[in-house]
Amino acid sequence: MAKAGYAARGVVFLLVAAMALFSGLAGGRPDTKSALSTLLDQPLGRVWVGTIGLGLLGFVAWRLAQSLADSDGHGSGSKALAIRAALLGSALAYIGLASFAISHALSAGGGGQSSGEQSLARWIMSQPYGASLAMVVGLGFIIGGVITSMKGLTRKFEKYLRLPDAKGFMRVVCIYGLVARGIVFALTGLLFAYAGITVDPDQAGSMSDALTWLRQLPFGALLYILVSLGLAAFGLYNLVEARYRVVHGPSLNDVEKAVMIPRS
Repeated sequence: MAKAGYAARGVVFLLVAAMALFSGLAGGRPDTKSALSTLLDQPLGRVWVGTIGLGLLGFVAWRLAQSLADSDGHGSGSKALAIRAALLGSALAYIGLASFAISHALSAGGGGQSSGEQSLARWIMSQPYGASLAMVVGLGFIIGGVITSMKGLTRKFEKYLRLPDAKGFMRVVCIYGLVARGIVFALTGLLFAYAGITVDPDQAGSMSDALTWLRQLPFGALLYILVSLGLAAFGLYNLVEARYRVVHGPSLNDVEKAVMIPRS
């Protein structure tokens, strides 16, 4: 399930990168939901999107094993709990994307809706102190982006991979992909925090909005291409994980510890 999930996520990000790089020709928004909606219109699109959705459910199951049962052995220190909380957040995010894929595969409906970030922002801002909560969530995105990029730059991802060419092309692709994904994640967080500051959920941006903002900077066209290629590298990184990731299934003891069930 974990490896199927990594493969599904890899395909999604390769589609996003393709839409970003060829947006002038193909149109559409380079984000995850738009990528799946575009795939839905292709031959056997419902089959492909449904298969990706099932794969993403496997990824959700793996993220829950990592976060709740600590399959990767992070431990229970403050830093470990922060990592596991981020993994749980990832599980929740991909539940939404998996549900989107499966429901659209069954109904063959189109996209045409607001981004997941905007929907989340609307829900948060409807709560007490919603604007402040939105800024906190945006800060969480920014921190997550920095951590993702550092994971690539410090090569910590190698701890869980068994690469056949540990010093070659695969490692470079993994580093490039993680850094680019971290940049986009952090930019998304900035837009989310700005939505909280302006108390306007429509200001919360998706991956597509983050790329559009990047394009407006000096040398923006070059930066846009580099980051878009980086998202393709992130997709390839996930395919590498699908093949070479060390996956430890949680033991019964791990599960009992996670849910604090005392042994008889």
